[in-house]
Amino acid sequence: MLRSPAVLIAGIILTWFIAAFLVWPNANVLVQTFFPDGKFSGRAAEKLFSSPRAMKSLGNSFLLAVALSITVNVVGIFIVLVTQYFKIRGSRILFLGYATTFIYGGIVLAAGYKFIYGDKGIVTGFLASVIPDLDRGWFSGFFAVLAVMTFATTTNHMLFVTNALKGVDYQTIEAAKNMGASTWTILRRIVLPMLKPTLFAVTVLSFLTGLGALSAPQVLGGRDFQTITPMILTFTNSPTSRDLAALLALILGVATMVMLAIMTRLEKGGTYFSVSKVSAGLQKQQITNHAANAVVHAIAYLLFAVYVLPVVLIVLYSFADGAAIQSGRLDPGSLTLENYARVLTQPAGLRPFLISITYSALAAVIAVGGLLFVARTLQKYRNWVSTAFEYLLHIPWILPAALLALGLILSYDHPNPLVGGAVLTGTTVILLIAFVTVKIPFTLRMLKASFAAVNTSLEEAAGLMGARTLYIFRRILLPIVLPAAAAVTALNFNSMLDDYDTAIFLAHPLYQPLGLIIKANTDGAEGVEGVANTFVYTVLLMVITGLTMYLVYGRAGRKPGQGSRRPGRAPAAAVPASGQPGPAAGPVSPGGTPAGAPAVLADEPEEPARLP
Repeated sequence: MLRSPAVLIAGIILTWFIAAFLVWPNANVLVQTFFPDGKFSGRAAEKLFSSPRAMKSLGNSFLLAVALSITVNVVGIFIVLVTQYFKIRGSRILFLGYATTFIYGGIVLAAGYKFIYGDKGIVTGFLASVIPDLDRGWFSGFFAVLAVMTFATTTNHMLFVTNALKGVDYQTIEAAKNMGASTWTILRRIVLPMLKPTLFAVTVLSFLTGLGALSAPQVLGGRDFQTITPMILTFTNSPTSRDLAALLALILGVATMVMLAIMTRLEKGGTYFSVSKVSAGLQKQQITNHAANAVVHAIAYLLFAVYVLPVVLIVLYSFADGAAIQSGRLDPGSLTLENYARVLTQPAGLRPFLISITYSALAAVIAVGGLLFVARTLQKYRNWVSTAFEYLLHIPWILPAALLALGLILSYDHPNPLVGGAVLTGTTVILLIAFVTVKIPFTLRMLKASFAAVNTSLEEAAGLMGARTLYIFRRILLPIVLPAAAAVTALNFNSMLDDYDTAIFLAHPLYQPLGLIIKANTDGAEGVEGVANTFVYTVLLMVITGLTMYLVYGRAGRKPGQGSRRPGRAPAAAVPASGQPGPAAGPVSPGGTPAGAPAVLADEPEEPARLP
């Protein structure tokens, strides 16, 4: 490995990047918290424990994390079973409804639910006309945050649990039937135990999502329910309270790592697979009890309405005029294209969209372009050096976004020799660095999977003919993995368009991306026109996300002869809609695999969607 000049140069650049933007910012948070004057100080801990507001936010975060782990599994397992395991009428339509979270999430999803169910929401207005004594603030606080995040994060079940369920051996189910086992017994004793590794993984993701939640508590939590991350943001904005923000961020990071260790420990042991010699594909099961069948159908379609209603109303109200939005009533005469014309033609409406597109495009291209050669090197050479680099590059998957952002703020609010003595805090560059950093683990893993699928004999033959490392990479390997790299670039671009969790900490005041504008509009900063703009932004984002999913899944997933793929061209890696999740893409093993999830090749589904 060390005999290649290209590898050495890449190693030097990678070492600088890891030290400057992954290791030092997070280490500096520790220094600023416990060694503010060069000596150990427990002042931050004293301030934390004496602050009822901060302590309450800690309790709320852990309460939300535990509750979300339960509710997401209940709803997620149910929607997977009714679309993939049981014979339910209209299951394909149900799947499309449940999959709406693939095309919008994060601050956009939270804002959409507030516009629909909030105190001035469309549904609340209708309910108030029917129930005059209704509390218009009914959809707020812990209940609202838990409900929105539950429906938002079932995307992980649609991706991972669905894929795992398809791997269940139908012969085992048939054998249990022949022995007289009931449908419920088969489900409880055979099917669900085989899904345990995947369920462990999505439980970890759900817990970490609830623990680090920002957009949903900020939009819907109100004054009575705030979690750790909003408190970190509040304390970060005050220079005298940054040590308290740093301590809260450290607690969040430690809780993340402890949860990962616990779930990894619980996952070990047990048999989670079929032992039959010849496996058979899963066939949908009929619910024989008529009452149970009716109840399952009713719940399935009720959930379908919950998932679809916000999307339908957002699309309709994106065409409504101001009077219709204020009154919450729609009629054909109120529909107009004026909102779209305002957003797409006026500088004030188009500016945040262009800023988000610029940031997302630059970050996506830099992340993929910068890691192409690195991913190949780490995949080819397996030794302690490459393993150490791989561990360090997965830091953004282990630590919460708030801790990473705070580390960048504290480390580069003064001249720092790691970046040539420049000050980055308050500039437009620091948000771009953060965007690139948080996408490194997902990008690295997918590119490694793509390179692993390449036939090694091609590279060996070129080496025997005297080709150098860079020539082999440029002329042989790169064209093969380029479709997968393009897919990852598209998904990275898509997931950062409406980013809020990172932008709220690091965005330049004069260059506000779309996520911050949407949040401001949910608070009524721009009046009815701002609300209408948010509806338009949401629809445009859903169109872009849907198109990305089609390009990545629809075209890459076709069988030969069904699409326009050229002969001999390697298929793109099938990857999920975001890669966010976000805020937490998920815990990883040394090889880059999320804890509890099976190893992933280039043609397998990968990565949970962006989360709020």
